[in-house]
Order: sequence, then C-alpha cells, then structure tokens
Amino acid sequence: MMIQILDHITDEIKQIRIDVFMKEQGFSKEFDEIDETAKFVLLSIDGKAAGTCRYFPGKENGSAYIGRLAVRREFRGQRLGATIMIAAENTIRKAGFKTCGLSAQVQARPFYESLGYKAEGDEYLDEDCPHIFMRKFL
Repeated sequence: MMIQILDHITDEIKQIRIDVFMKEQGFSKEFDEIDETAKFVLLSIDGKAAGTCRYFPGKENGSAYIGRLAVRREFRGQRLGATIMIAAENTIRKAGFKTCGLSAQVQARPFYESLGYKAEGDEYLDEDCPHIFMRKFL
C-alpha cells in the first residue's frame, strides 16, 4: 500500500471519482474550481489507484475541509476509506489546522462517526442525495 499527498489532481484521481461518484452514484457535478487549489490523497495498492480524497482550507480560520472521499468498488471492505481519512487528517493537523469539516452522504454518517466526526445542523440535498455537515476537532 502506498499513500501519496499531491498538490494537484491526477488522471488516476479523476478516474476514481468518475467511477464512484458519476458512474455508480449518478452525480453529474463532480469537478469544480476547488480541484484547482486543493491537495489530494491518493492510495494505491500494488500500483493500482484504489482510493482518494481532497482537502483544502475552510472558510473559518483554523478549519480545513475534506471532500470527495472515494474507494473503488473492488477495494472496498478493507477500511481503506479510514486509512485515506487518517492520512488527510494527519497532514491537515501538521499544517496547523484545528478542525476538519466535511459534507457527508447521510448513508456514510456512521463511517464518519466511527472516525470521531459529529453531525451539525440539518440534512440537506446535494444533487438530490441527502447530506449532513460533520466536524471533528483535531
């Protein structure tokens, strides 16, 4: 297993997000201006890109934001999502951020709660999919 922290989006990261969010889940607005400035975590197994997320500074001072966590179907069930999140959090903490927020799909809320995130506010729709804001103090 190899984890890379990258300062730009790669074709491998794009393909993971296309496969998971667009092909599997039906999202259409997958790429945005945040991709131009975010940093990325890429987890590879035996040379194959298996999962990713992005992170960037939040609007509030001292806060960072993690988004677009995705693990390819054939690599699921191995806690790779947690490994990716921990790598992102460690990098965010080292950069001096105090909190980390994310917009979780409601169905993934228990996963994020297992990593110490707490839901804040009401559920909302993002491309017709229920989401909830969650935050963790690092």
